[in-house]
Amino acid sequence: MSNTVYLGYYFKVQPLQPAVEILIAELGFAGFESFVETEDGVTAYIQRDEWHPHILEDIQILNSDEFEISHTSEEIEQTNWNAEWEKNFNPIIVDDTCSVRAPFHEKPNTVYDIVIEPKMSFGTGHHETTHMMIQYILKNDFENKSVLDMGCGTGVLAILAEMKGAQPIDAVDYDNWCYINSLENVERNNCNHITVIEGDAEVLPGRSYDIIIANINRNILLNDLKTYVSTLNANGLLFLSGFYKDDISILVDECNKYGLSHVDTLERNDWVALKFEK
Repeated sequence: MSNTVYLGYYFKVQPLQPAVEILIAELGFAGFESFVETEDGVTAYIQRDEWHPHILEDIQILNSDEFEISHTSEEIEQTNWNAEWEKNFNPIIVDDTCSVRAPFHEKPNTVYDIVIEPKMSFGTGHHETTHMMIQYILKNDFENKSVLDMGCGTGVLAILAEMKGAQPIDAVDYDNWCYINSLENVERNNCNHITVIEGDAEVLPGRSYDIIIANINRNILLNDLKTYVSTLNANGLLFLSGFYKDDISILVDECNKYGLSHVDTLERNDWVALKFEK
């Protein structure tokens, strides 16, 4: 993997939503494998071996009159990732309690200090959905709770759950890069109770959890919700994020079908996180 060369595409998008979400989905189908949302759009990465000169021809949103989208691109060698993240990854602090930073950042005075090297994995805490999920973990009791972090990305939520006293914890992601990055970050934060699993909801049957965290997207959540609920213990908590305010009623109705009660909502820049109890 050390010799893998990526192309980085830097998209500027106006207005941002829902264009960025649509753009990421279409680029994913075209072969782009990792994305980082930015203040003015999104950066997308594809392996050079998977790239071809007409890679953007089937990206329909680029031809839409509703959005203004421009892009530049460059080749990025694997050895440059640290420099790339040092340029672009700033530390964050959530509710003056939890910091998420890279190893080269100065250690802040927070109760929970998470050190990650995100590389190309989603979940640095900068995105609204990850930020809100961190808030939920901070606000709720995780002591000695069994936890599932579904779509774990960098592993940051699983790591915070362990810092809050949870055990055991399963961190699951189907993306190989996220799987490897989560393993690295779990070790970096000296976590002893997290098992990182490469896969999707198909790995869940036979397992059980007191708390499930799922920060993915609306369609995957709706598709896999039945499986989540089947693994959630009685009186267990389910935290969902990765969707917009307009999707609240759809998610709440679906959760109600499976006997879950909606007990709380967080909103941040039109993104939403929901808390349910079984």
